[in-house]
Amino acid sequence: MTADPRPLAVCLMGPTASGKTDLAIELLERAPAEAGVRFEIVSVDSAMIYRGMDIGTAKPDAGTLARAPHRLIDLVDPAESYSAGRFRRDALAAMDEIRAAGRVPLLVGGTMFYFRALAQGLAELPEADAGVRAALDAELAAHGAAALHAQLAAIDPVAAARIHPNDPQRVQRALEVWRLSGRTLSDWHARQHLAGCPYRLLNFVLLPADRGLLHARIEQRFDRMLACGFIEEVARLRARADLHPGLPAMRAVGYRQVWEHLDGLTDRTELRQRGIQATRQYARRQLTWLRGETGAVPLAPATAVNTVLRTLGALRDHPG
Repeated sequence: MTADPRPLAVCLMGPTASGKTDLAIELLERAPAEAGVRFEIVSVDSAMIYRGMDIGTAKPDAGTLARAPHRLIDLVDPAESYSAGRFRRDALAAMDEIRAAGRVPLLVGGTMFYFRALAQGLAELPEADAGVRAALDAELAAHGAAALHAQLAAIDPVAAARIHPNDPQRVQRALEVWRLSGRTLSDWHARQHLAGCPYRLLNFVLLPADRGLLHARIEQRFDRMLACGFIEEVARLRARADLHPGLPAMRAVGYRQVWEHLDGLTDRTELRQRGIQATRQYARRQLTWLRGETGAVPLAPATAVNTVLRTLGALRDHPG
């Protein structure tokens, strides 16, 4: 078999609160001696890109970042939009810099659509339109996510089957493409050749030992966020005249629930319940996506580091 000539990059995927960051840091510190690899971390997280959104995104603190710098966090203001296409461009630029420095990119996160964009490329779609997006936001507020998903299913059943009903941002984007072009998102994808990836991606998936343990970790982490000032963080964002609940940044898991609490729609107990429930639903969608990642190496938490190091060692001894 011909060796793959592309430079190596390692992807560490997993659901929220599964321990990806801790695993990445341990790999960063142990891999040079045990596998002959020097890593640098690239974040693959659609919420950590936003500045000022630190507590609710579980962004690594200053001490952790000093110990293990992360690229692609704090990139944009919450009022700005950020696409999967832009992530792909930013990630590849960061990976090229890491490679030029003699290190290996370690891509860590739970935004599966970003991982797919990196691996497969993206179709060239119509640019976002503020008027169409505003109309879709109004429909979402008036009728709910299920109604928009039903609308998508009527015009593009293939996309509707792929996009979860509880993912309104992607549902709205698919509807926006249809309204702007008269062509479905599936048709755009089918007619275009995707670019692939200039890196050889070695994929690992960190899976919880059981669903109950993951739920417990989610609950504990949300409680820590509240104790560390999550409500106050959202209050500062909410005080800005240019931010509103319809923005992608403010739709991030947890932020929407805290915003509703600050609007007086829930008390603190209900905020906690809704925040934990929303995070569990997000983790469930991530796990569904991860089960479709063929060729990825599954990692059990107890043996994850050693599994990755052994795989890298074998790759070093038998490249290609």
